[in-house]
Amino acid sequence: MKDAARDNQQLIRETLRLVSPGTVLYEGLENILRARTGALIVVGDSEEVLALVNGGFRIDTEVNPAALYELAKMDGALILSRDARRILFANAHLTPDPMIPTVETGSRHRTAERVARQTGELVISISQRRNVITLYRGTMRYVLQDVGVLLTKANQALSTLERYKSVLEQSLTNLSALEFEDLVTLTDVTTCLQRAQLVSRIAREIERYVVELGVEGRLVSMQLDELMVGIENVGLLIVKDYRNLETTGSPQEVLNHLESWSSDELLDLGLIARALGHGSSMNNLEVPVTPRGYRVLHRIPRLPALVIENIVQVFKTLPQIMEASIDELDDVEGIGEVRAKAIKEGLRRLREQALLDRHL
Repeated sequence: MKDAARDNQQLIRETLRLVSPGTVLYEGLENILRARTGALIVVGDSEEVLALVNGGFRIDTEVNPAALYELAKMDGALILSRDARRILFANAHLTPDPMIPTVETGSRHRTAERVARQTGELVISISQRRNVITLYRGTMRYVLQDVGVLLTKANQALSTLERYKSVLEQSLTNLSALEFEDLVTLTDVTTCLQRAQLVSRIAREIERYVVELGVEGRLVSMQLDELMVGIENVGLLIVKDYRNLETTGSPQEVLNHLESWSSDELLDLGLIARALGHGSSMNNLEVPVTPRGYRVLHRIPRLPALVIENIVQVFKTLPQIMEASIDELDDVEGIGEVRAKAIKEGLRRLREQALLDRHL
């Protein structure tokens, strides 16, 4: 069920890109909406769709806002090509299977939902009375929101993200200090991972707003990119540092599992500990754990991921990496004397900064 929900969110994003502000299709839909004429538009010319088309006029012309507006004045449906670049049929009568269940009440929306369920294609229904645009694709149903409303929601989400990011950064600062002192417990790890997940979820929500806003979402996208600098991969690095290698899958699999959880599940630190392969008992949360060093090493400038992997494979844990001499680091594949000195200096600076920031 969780995989289905994730697939549904992906389908919504793909669909919104077709009808977002800045596209020809969106401009045509807006014209129809303002004129209150209503419309039924199928975006797809598969055999399943064409089998449902009766009557109408085959016109095969390029999509433009004026043509969509004028042709939508007729009672029948418009059939567009799958890439929404050409209008194939106008005033078409659609005959989907009447046994397909639908929760809609109006005839236009009932037909739209049934056609979408039967063909899997995108069907757009514009209500003449309610003045709303509803998208159907397979079992998905989505009501387009006004640009002004979306911008307000996106800006509220950005403010929320900024606050959550601040809390996450405080937790990461504390975790870094504890890592350099080798005093980390599972509570510290799971708290950081929980907050990283919350930040990630808010960011994904904003990304959906950006997709739906189209060209109107450029400033929102720029603000999101700025807020996520330096923390976009922190959850994955924490998983790489602390997962039990014997009882868990790959780091990405662990992270995907966490992302599929409900908000209530994510609040349970014991469940997060179990996802990392450490058991879910509350007593386990006070168990000391030692980082492998991925997250700290990624903070050293110009240090390639392959070199970081080699260092961790050789020294196993962050304390051992910290204790390694320049000669020992130099022996690691991909590290010369210059890079070894840079790593030692980088680790020293990170340690001093972490301990200083913790007490500010």
